Amino acid sequence: MVFADILFFSAEIIGTIAFSVAGSLVAIRRELDIFGTVVVGGVTAVGGGCLRDILLGNLPPAMFINPVYAIVAAVVSVLVFTIEYFFPAEKVLASKRYESVVNIFDALGLAVFVVVGINSAKNCGFGDNSFLAIFVGVLTGIGGGIIRDLLVKTVPMILRKQVYALPAIIGGIIYYCMDAFGINEIISVVVTIVFIMTIRILAAVLRWNLPKIRKKESDEIKDTVVK
Repeated sequence: MVFADILFFSAEIIGTIAFSVAGSLVAIRRELDIFGTVVVGGVTAVGGGCLRDILLGNLPPAMFINPVYAIVAAVVSVLVFTIEYFFPAEKVLASKRYESVVNIFDALGLAVFVVVGINSAKNCGFGDNSFLAIFVGVLTGIGGGIIRDLLVKTVPMILRKQVYALPAIIGGIIYYCMDAFGINEIISVVVTIVFIMTIRILAAVLRWNLPKIRKKESDEIKDTVVK
């Protein structure tokens, strides 16, 4: 295995762990049982990668060819559930710090998988198609979270809360351009991950949101009457 393969394999494992933790915490918050926690944690971790592989025609998806990703996701999800189950008083992870913990792991997973997704598109021969490569990178980063939110009956975060997809898109453009200009791979990966994580965490802490139209109180009353 060459250095680049080791680099991106390590990145995928880190992203898988990060998204597994984030997904498991969401499942626990929704009071799902251990099986539900493993399913939601696993889907969050590998869902984006599956969508990526399907779009690129890389079938069957990597998680089925190399089950290490699914295994890591399942083990991490069980570990998170076990910690929460046996230490209910402390609420080690899903405490008042719940949202902060989820945001940090979610930001890490998002950043890592954007890079991994673009690299996968390049390896499949689509490196010259900038739009496809960046789209696949963003999809890899946000796909698992979208499926997770749908499973727990929540409007996906990217559509309603804080700046989420935007740093992934900008980060994807940065990584693609740095790679196209032949900048050192490690530097490109680190710069992109740090950029996406920084913007995502700042957005969560400072409550940055994209503009949206809020209902007037009279509209809310009308909706209630109709229901």
